[in-house]
Amino acid sequence: MKRKRHAAEEIIKKLRESAGLIAGGKTAEEAARHIGVSVPTYHRWREQYGGADQNTAKRLKELEKENSRLKTPVADQALDNAMLKELVEGAERSETDKGAAFARR
Repeated sequence: MKRKRHAAEEIIKKLRESAGLIAGGKTAEEAARHIGVSVPTYHRWREQYGGADQNTAKRLKELEKENSRLKTPVADQALDNAMLKELVEGAERSETDKGAAFARR
């Protein structure tokens, strides 16, 4: 079966359709098959988007995108800080080594 990425609006639309089918007496498995997704996917969608309307889903996707965009500079800064700490520790060690070598003479 070919995989497809569904937009949040599509997911909500399919969940509403499946809710109507379930209210009409079908099982969750039959409803999932009718909307064209696997049963685990259907249950995951219900967990994530259960009570959401389309505006809420759009806002959630925007916030997730913004969050991932903002994580990149923070990760870069953390790497920079780690490198600077290593440099400082290395400089301190070399100073200590120089002092020990001088004392041995």
